[in-house]
Amino acid sequence: MSQKTEQDDIPLADDDDTVTIISGGKTPRAAQPLPKEEPPEDPEEKARLITQVLELQNTLDDLSQRVESVKEESLKLRSENQVLGQYIQNLMASSSVFQSSQPPRPKQ
Repeated sequence: MSQKTEQDDIPLADDDDTVTIISGGKTPRAAQPLPKEEPPEDPEEKARLITQVLELQNTLDDLSQRVESVKEESLKLRSENQVLGQYIQNLMASSSVFQSSQPPRPKQ
């Protein structure tokens, strides 16, 4: 007879048959319960599913890395655009071509 420990009372992630969906910073909401599926008995089918899961994990990892590199590139370009915008404003301010064509009004 085995004794039940405190650890046995902790629910596992697999015990929960619902999925929480988080999108766009909104409050998480519970989706419909996932159907309970028994693992395949066929070893070939099981191996195929394991291979598919591993491929999907690698794809997810690649996409995550790509998102991070695009974020970094975006921040770099945004910074460069700010520098160029300030440079253009400085050039326009120092050039007589872009100065107002109307004479300044006298202060009263």
